[in-house]
Amino acid sequence: MRLAAALLMFAAAAQAAGTAADLAATIRANRLDPDECYRVRDLVVTREDARIYLTDGYLTFARPASGAHIYAVFSAEVEGGDAEILLMPPDRSERLSLASFTKSPALNEHFRDALFVFTDDTYREMMDAIAKAEARKSPEMGAALARQWNDALGNISLSFSTRLVQDLLDPERATRGFFFGTFTGVTVGNFDLMIDPRARVQVTLGRLTRRDEVAYYDVWCHFTGRSWRQGKRAPATQELALSDYRIDSTLGTGLRLSSVTKVRATPARPLATLGFEIAHQMRVTAATVNGRPAEVYQRESLRAELLRGGVSTVFLVIPPQPLAAGQAVEVELQHEGEVVIPSGNGVYFVGARGAWYPNRELQFANYDLTFRHPKALTLVSTGDLVEERVEGETKVVRRKTSNPVRLAGFNLGDYQSVTASAGGYTVEVYANRRVEAALQPRAPLLISPPPPLWPRTQRRPQEIVALPPPPAPNPAARLEQLAAEIADSMDFFAARFGPAPMKRLTVSPIPGKFGQGFPGLIYLSTLSYIDPRYRPIQSAQQTFFSELLHEHEVSHQWWGNVVTADGYQDSWLMEALANYSSILYLEKKRGPRAVDQVLAGFRDHLVAKDEAGRTLESAGPITWGLRLDSSNTPLAWQVITYEKGAWIIHMLRQRLGDAAFQKMLFELVQRYRLQSITTPEFQKLAASFLPPKSVDPDLEAFFDSWVYGTGVPELKLNQVVKGKAPAVTLQLSVTQTEVGESFSALVPVEIQSAKGKRTVWLVSGDEPVSVKLPAAPLRVQLDPAHAVLRR
Repeated sequence: MRLAAALLMFAAAAQAAGTAADLAATIRANRLDPDECYRVRDLVVTREDARIYLTDGYLTFARPASGAHIYAVFSAEVEGGDAEILLMPPDRSERLSLASFTKSPALNEHFRDALFVFTDDTYREMMDAIAKAEARKSPEMGAALARQWNDALGNISLSFSTRLVQDLLDPERATRGFFFGTFTGVTVGNFDLMIDPRARVQVTLGRLTRRDEVAYYDVWCHFTGRSWRQGKRAPATQELALSDYRIDSTLGTGLRLSSVTKVRATPARPLATLGFEIAHQMRVTAATVNGRPAEVYQRESLRAELLRGGVSTVFLVIPPQPLAAGQAVEVELQHEGEVVIPSGNGVYFVGARGAWYPNRELQFANYDLTFRHPKALTLVSTGDLVEERVEGETKVVRRKTSNPVRLAGFNLGDYQSVTASAGGYTVEVYANRRVEAALQPRAPLLISPPPPLWPRTQRRPQEIVALPPPPAPNPAARLEQLAAEIADSMDFFAARFGPAPMKRLTVSPIPGKFGQGFPGLIYLSTLSYIDPRYRPIQSAQQTFFSELLHEHEVSHQWWGNVVTADGYQDSWLMEALANYSSILYLEKKRGPRAVDQVLAGFRDHLVAKDEAGRTLESAGPITWGLRLDSSNTPLAWQVITYEKGAWIIHMLRQRLGDAAFQKMLFELVQRYRLQSITTPEFQKLAASFLPPKSVDPDLEAFFDSWVYGTGVPELKLNQVVKGKAPAVTLQLSVTQTEVGESFSALVPVEIQSAKGKRTVWLVSGDEPVSVKLPAAPLRVQLDPAHAVLRR
């Protein structure tokens, strides 16, 4: 009864506030109130691990929006004015991150100005401190600050309008409101602090910046807030469960996508707004909740989206009445946009492949998909074919998933196809009939030289003749080979990881140099279809497009679609496992030497240096995820995630042994099927498969150095033989350079004698180890099988 009464009261308050659009307009029009300007001294604001000292200056609040104060500006532009912010990240990895941007592992920065945005208790706490200190008002200074800051206030409101609307309409705003500050630092320049209780990791310190005309949000550090670490506040959980998608889409004139999505939504707590994500290219035009019209609020914001680390935009659906916890409803959303882009020669690029329809946190759900498209083209999508028919010039295709999947995609083109089967799996591989314009050879120019100066003749100008262009590469040259290999790899992976989520897999081409593995649907670079002799790429990339890319994407049927990453810090696992799975299949086809060659190439990429003399690997630990792509290191994420990630899995394989490694992968899929896994959970699982009495039995040192740390060591074997047969002592040690003092690697050393070979594992940088032998060794080798990533 109390909950119902609270919801009724809140519904009345929300109705009085008007629509979300009205509230957003009020927020955007909000300006500083000169009558709410105070001269403050020694005012302290504590937000989780951050302490903000407003030592001496003016603090001015904006007028309330829908009854709530959400903005304040501090200025120390007075004689003796000052302010300071202190923040110490709680773990080594985040201190390393902060130091990479600010040259210090802790933030101790004086600042002159700050703009605060908040929906938590900041206003009340500041006003309590102001009242306690009996701070005097200064309307004259307030008017001057309003003239100086109101434009900035309007700009920042655009960045947070969606979140502000969401919080101001939330019946539980008191515990879920956020705090944001943007500061003008004396030493480090502009930077932001965000405390967000809705996020799984609450504290973010960073800066919006640009490099080479590309916008980056450099995350200086990102960690769980002190209240959550100490158990005083519960971590954010999934607020809205989504299931049973039914999407009806039409690709009409110009292949513009128009869709109606129906989805069952169940809130875990009382909600006045339902938050979804969708691609920038799509606009949500209408919504209903249980058949009743609902308001849609959608606005893009560069800063907010970069802060979230996403490529999509958040929009809100405001139902006619707030929803109670557990109240399942059907949400219907109409959305449209340009997601199919012509690439020339009748080839199409489908953008927004995972965000063309409204989703939230990529939850497992069932999908029923219907597409209407020009009958001259072929459309493929996630799910099993239910129906296909022609209506005039339109083809209608309906597909349904047989198991819950995290996302659904589609592709479109003028295709030819072949089908292959292996181990109970069927693979349909589609190829374009022509290559995209970017791969179409250009006509060469023949330039005839002028005649010689002697004997003298009348000079003629150079002649430029356009020769006929060479024939275009065949985009289906490897179609049958790809189909056979992909079918075989499905069987290969299923034997090692367990059943795939679907018995049928569709593979289709996409322009570009990448691939993407969706449940039952793979997007594969056109380059993988082309005869290697005609690919416009470097020879070093041939193995990737011929033998690794398609197997990598096939293995994503398991890594990412059966087992998922728990958070962005764990996303490396899915790519590392997929990359190493492709290497396992390569090993089956071409043997261990091919594996060594691929891993050697990965190592070379990791230790390659940029113009500042830094290696790509040193950009940061693999657990930083997409944060690795910053304005300092814009290309680091891919190399570290895919290539160092593959090395990490390879090194674990060497530690476990082949048989235990295979058992570990199988157990991983069975234990976490349709669930997410964290990096610590993966560490614990891998450690359980180590041989008995292993050094580093919990893999603590391994993960500290290779996963949570950085460094690729240069290793040197030191050996001393003492004594004579039959009592010989071999003293061994491994020294390391190019890494920090805390780094350690467990390295195999092979000892060869007349009676055979023996392997001992040594910790780099540790004390010498004595090995008793009956005779002097014939040969001692450091890591002969390339079990360790090293220079």
